[in-house]
Amino acid sequence: MRNATAVITGASSGIGRATALVLARAGVRVALAARNKARLDAVRSEIEDAGGEALVVPTDVSSQEQVEQLVSAVIACWGRVDLLVCCAGEYVRHRVVDVPLSDVERSMAVNFYGSVYAIREVLPGMLERRHGHIILVTSMDARKGLPLDAPYVAAKAALTEYAGVLRQECRGTGVEVFTVLPGRVDTPMISNIDVPWISAKIPPEKVATAILKAIRGRKAEVILPHQAKLLAYVNTFSPRLGDWFVRKLRLEGWEAQERHGDREEK
Repeated sequence: MRNATAVITGASSGIGRATALVLARAGVRVALAARNKARLDAVRSEIEDAGGEALVVPTDVSSQEQVEQLVSAVIACWGRVDLLVCCAGEYVRHRVVDVPLSDVERSMAVNFYGSVYAIREVLPGMLERRHGHIILVTSMDARKGLPLDAPYVAAKAALTEYAGVLRQECRGTGVEVFTVLPGRVDTPMISNIDVPWISAKIPPEKVATAILKAIRGRKAEVILPHQAKLLAYVNTFSPRLGDWFVRKLRLEGWEAQERHGDREEK
């Protein structure tokens, strides 16, 4: 992977930042994309202080034009994109009956279409070179959605299935497609959410390490932690049993969380 080039969305914090640092340590040149330039500059400084190479491109992934400009900037600088890692995300919490349609649209724009735009920009070049890696960080919610999370769940489920189709279409082309489905990750995006069993919050560094292992081991799908994987399997065979698990395992802090909708983003 040394001297490969990567585009990482959501790189200013959380999983995106951790992945940028992990890939940079592996010798990958990383393009850092997110809306917050100051945070991106801080991540770039960390990478460069450790001897790595990074490029900052402030980007709102919900804008197709900005994603096009992102990929163009990377190609102008380094000539190609070898890895695309989509980590950008936005999280809103409402009951379905109360959720504003604008929140649903925004969730789809960031959590689904942002990745679709990026794939559209990098895939033709990867297919032409017969080499590339596309890594989509979705969510355990794509396998078993939790109450109050409908906009986020819908977008992540769409992205997970989109990736599955893309993986089949890219078979034999030299382009590998991976999905990483973490449970609750300890990031600013869910700082006020307490889900004690479905996962004690996972450090973003653990997800970043899983991403690197998936690339090296060519593992198509990674679900973590083990508790989340168990819930996914249970729900596959019995959705009602999956619902029962969710009800039983989310009692702590549930009433307080039901009383309001929250928005977190990165």
